[in-house]
Amino acid sequence: MPELPEVEVTKKALESALKKTSITGVNIRNKKLRWPVEEKKIRNIIHSDIKKIYRRGKYILISCENGALILHLGMSGSIGIFDKNSKYHKHDHVEFILKNKKVVRLNDPRRFGCAVWTNERPEEHKLIKSLGIEPLDEKALGEYLFTMSRSRKAAVKNFIMNSNIVVGVGNIYASESLFRSGINPIRSSSRISKQRYRKLGEEIKRVLSEAIEMGGTTLRDFTYYNEVRQIGYFKQKLFVYGRSGEECKKCSGLIKDRIIAGRNSFFWPKCQT
Repeated sequence: MPELPEVEVTKKALESALKKTSITGVNIRNKKLRWPVEEKKIRNIIHSDIKKIYRRGKYILISCENGALILHLGMSGSIGIFDKNSKYHKHDHVEFILKNKKVVRLNDPRRFGCAVWTNERPEEHKLIKSLGIEPLDEKALGEYLFTMSRSRKAAVKNFIMNSNIVVGVGNIYASESLFRSGINPIRSSSRISKQRYRKLGEEIKRVLSEAIEMGGTTLRDFTYYNEVRQIGYFKQKLFVYGRSGEECKKCSGLIKDRIIAGRNSFFWPKCQT
């Protein structure tokens, strides 16, 4: 599933593709995404001046003078930039035609993504307004997490994956940040000290930043790319995620996996207390 680094990489590719051009047409090939694509509304983006393209959590927002387009990649979606006459791929559902003879296509095999137009400020839209803080923008992330955790009993891994508290710390990056911090993912979030939360905050930022720099972890399809064509290379640096039964990179123990709140979690208790 695309997480914050993958969405950030995709956002940067979109910024590059839409720079010094405009959207001249929209082609809806399948309206049945997570929410039905409203073609009449989406067409508001045609010939609109694009003010900025940015990310909020796992959403990509294309802000225009007359509204904004909200995109989400869902569980398995991707956004690709192609020549106008290139062949379609299976699951290409929404296409934006550019003045420079390129096209932007939203591909989503499981159709959990979305393409939603809003006339209001995107920050006030129901999909966006309840999201928590951006981890890379919060200077005192550790202190914030410590304060927010005091009355909570949830496991710390579930706590930092709660998008109403902090956005973008998905399953992969939560597992990696907790390992680097030496914190067991099943520990109660309210029973972790401020000092350890400071370390966790630093590692969350470091892990996300490294993943963005290396093109994310889950971008395997060629339709995902950034300017230097790095595709999902952060997978090579994973300490625990997806490595159950393999040797810990810090000691000789074997990585374990456990289901925590319905999600497969990877850790090594000897290095995480």
